[in-house]
Amino acid sequence: MVSDSIKFYMDEHIPKAVTEGLRRRGVDVLSAQEAGMSGANDYDLLSLANKEGRVIFTKDADFLRLHKAGVSHRGIIYSSKQSPVGYTVRVLMMIYDLITPEEMVERVEFI
Repeated sequence: MVSDSIKFYMDEHIPKAVTEGLRRRGVDVLSAQEAGMSGANDYDLLSLANKEGRVIFTKDADFLRLHKAGVSHRGIIYSSKQSPVGYTVRVLMMIYDLITPEEMVERVEFI
């Protein structure tokens, strides 16, 4: 069964304030730390996100290399810079509001 809304998986370097900001807005979010995946390799992180049906949000360019190599995923949102928490939450909410989980499969969004 496919969810009507994106569920996020936060890579371990994403500030907790971003995770909490999304949760306060009713978004289903799981962090790498909460999943017991701190320090795990990127392939394993992506595998867990796939298994959970989650779009991964990361600042790690290695995920872009996995995408380019053809590794299957439910979606990757990549940010190369340190953005203010409020800005990051607003952009993620825009993606959440405008893009379906089905549309995110094998898709990369840059913020």
